Amino acid sequence: MKKNLYILVTALFIIALSACTPAPVSEEQVFLSEDQVSQLVAEDGGTIYTINDFLDRYMTEKGNFWSDTSQYRTRANNGDGVWLFSVDTLPTNGNGIYIRGRITTDDYGGNFYKTLCIQQMVGGEQQALRISVDGSSVNGMYPLGQEILIRVNGLAVGRYADQPQLCVPAYNNNYTASNAAQKVGWAPGRIPWARFQLATKRIGKPAPQLLHVDTLAISDFQSITDEATMRLWDAKLVCIENVFYTGQYENNGALNNCSTGDPEKDTNANVFAPTTQNVGYPQGRIVSDGTNLTLVSNSEYAKFAYFYLPGADANGVIECSEWVGNITGILGQYRDNARYAHDQYDWSITIRSLKDLDLYNIEGEAWYPDHCTEYGE
Repeated sequence: MKKNLYILVTALFIIALSACTPAPVSEEQVFLSEDQVSQLVAEDGGTIYTINDFLDRYMTEKGNFWSDTSQYRTRANNGDGVWLFSVDTLPTNGNGIYIRGRITTDDYGGNFYKTLCIQQMVGGEQQALRISVDGSSVNGMYPLGQEILIRVNGLAVGRYADQPQLCVPAYNNNYTASNAAQKVGWAPGRIPWARFQLATKRIGKPAPQLLHVDTLAISDFQSITDEATMRLWDAKLVCIENVFYTGQYENNGALNNCSTGDPEKDTNANVFAPTTQNVGYPQGRIVSDGTNLTLVSNSEYAKFAYFYLPGADANGVIECSEWVGNITGILGQYRDNARYAHDQYDWSITIRSLKDLDLYNIEGEAWYPDHCTEYGE
């Protein structure tokens, strides 16, 4: 009797477990088709805006968040009509407000921490936008080449150092920061991870081969000084051709050769991104096409931060100019009222990994990364 009862209980337990087992997730539930996108937006009474139309409609110059009691940081404005930091909150209720785009960044290399960039091709032209997301390993869920649809209701759009981005308002009062008094106040902040996932749907499977790269000369973007146009060029995926690292860094407009010090101690070491002593600003290194100069910027927390610049080694930067080719990455312009006048160093390229460097010497040999190990791993 006990044996039969045991068998009966076991069978019921197995049936119960089977009943609790969730149904397998179908591809249609994870990746929307174009028909599903149209149906979703129509049921919501929504509108899908192109990126530039979205910015034009919802991102104002001063933003709607500023008031006597919700001040932006002091670097937001220089006393004129140009606001380099701003926040516009987006309607929470009502019909859906949507944007879509294909992801151009990858945070695996550590150079796009809690940041996504998307692109959308409109009439053969690239439109782009940054998205601040408070999540680690974001590209595990939203990989390179994945097209996404975002319902932006209840979020915000603003500018951080003149860079447009989808965001939420965030207050900064970090009294330990460099020039802390200038940074207290409201600015664009990271969208909480759960909130971003709730707002975002994936369209189709990841297709990095469909990403568009604008091939440019340095002069093409450095000639842009119109404020509105600069903002629209920010976050584009670009390739600059026939360039080389000079082995220099820029300091308030002056150029100096990188040193051969320990990158864990020397902020000017001849690697991609030596320490900033945890201040956290991007480390810029000069590249040239023989006439014009610009910056390639990277984070000290990137996995390749302590790799030597192409042509650099323990002896210096003498051979840097021998490695010539193309550099691909995300174009950016960064301005606050500490760097208010337009100059060539407003612009920089941020690479996603060392695979974005396609450089060769005169013998046709490809450049290969070399880790700086003179001071230990």
